[in-house]
Amino acid sequence: MGWPAGWTTDVPGIPRPELIRIGGNGVVPQQTAAGHQHLMNVAHSATRLAA
Repeated sequence: MGWPAGWTTDVPGIPRPELIRIGGNGVVPQQTAAGHQHLMNVAHSATRLAA
């Protein structure tokens, strides 16, 4: 999912099934970055058209 090795699987005190559940509810950083960049591009384009 784009996180460093062990980011969610090497957490002491949390059982593996719980770690997998938590990881399944996580955000993929690359998707977040791509979505943010797209929104910034759309906002920038709208600003230029309005001027």
